[in-house]
Amino acid sequence: MPKNQKKQSPSATPSALNVTLVAAGTMAIGVGAAALALLATSRRKANPAEHAAPDLAADAPPVDIHTRAPDAFRPDPTAPVPPELRESLRPATGPAPGFATDRGTAAATGGQ
Repeated sequence: MPKNQKKQSPSATPSALNVTLVAAGTMAIGVGAAALALLATSRRKANPAEHAAPDLAADAPPVDIHTRAPDAFRPDPTAPVPPELRESLRPATGPAPGFATDRGTAAATGGQ
C-alpha cells in the first residue's frame, strides 16, 4: 500500500453514508407528516349547524319512564290521519318477507 493513501474507516464508506442519509431523510419526512397531521386536526372548526346533544352525553342521567319529551315534541294521539297517509300507516298483515323459503315450501310448490 502506498504511503500517500489513507485507509478509510468502514463507517465512512460511500454506501454507509448513503444509507445514513436515506434514513435521516425518511425520518425527517415522517416527522414532517406527523406535524402536518397534528396541525390539520387541531385547526378543524366545528360545524355551526351541529349542536350539542346533552341527552346523549356520557354523564347524562339515565332515561326512564318518568323522563319524557317536552309537550311541544310529543305526538298527538287524537290527531286525524289524512287520507293520503292512511295506507302507509296501515298495519302489515301476512307473513314477514324473507330471502329464504321455509322448509318444505319449495318442494310443495314445485320449486317456485
